[in-house]
Order: sequence, then structure tokens, then C-alpha cells
Amino acid sequence: MLKPNIGIANALIRITVGLTLTAVASAKFAKNPRRESLILLILLGAMKVGEGILRFCPLTLMYDQAKENREEENGGGTYNPS
Repeated sequence: MLKPNIGIANALIRITVGLTLTAVASAKFAKNPRRESLILLILLGAMKVGEGILRFCPLTLMYDQAKENREEENGGGTYNPS
């Protein structure tokens, strides 16, 4: 099972933006079905809705893992260039 890695407010924002993007792109695609680029926007909106419902973002997971790996390589401490 996926552990939630985004907060409630972030999830609600993702759901709102995703539904808005999906609705606008769907309406434009219904008027002009020759614009295939709108399908990509519909899919991106649906992905954001899914991330909001599951409260899981794969990009956030990858960022957190990379950050942990960087901290392990640096000895766990902060880096002070001076």
C-alpha cells in the first residue's frame, strides 16, 4: 500500500486543479476534436485528481528519496561552503 506523502490541503488543491483542467480541456476538445494535444491535458488533469484522492505523488517520493541519498553521502550533516 502506498503511504500518503502529501498533506490534506495539497490534496484538495490537486483535486480542484485537476478537475478544472479536465473540464476545460474536455470542453475545448468537444468543440475541436482535431486538436489532439488536448487529450494530453485531459490525462494530466485526471492524473492530478488521482494524486489528490490517493494523497500520493510519485515525483514527491522520488524527490524525498534523492534528498535522503544526498544526506547520506554528505554524512548526514549540513553543508557549509565557508
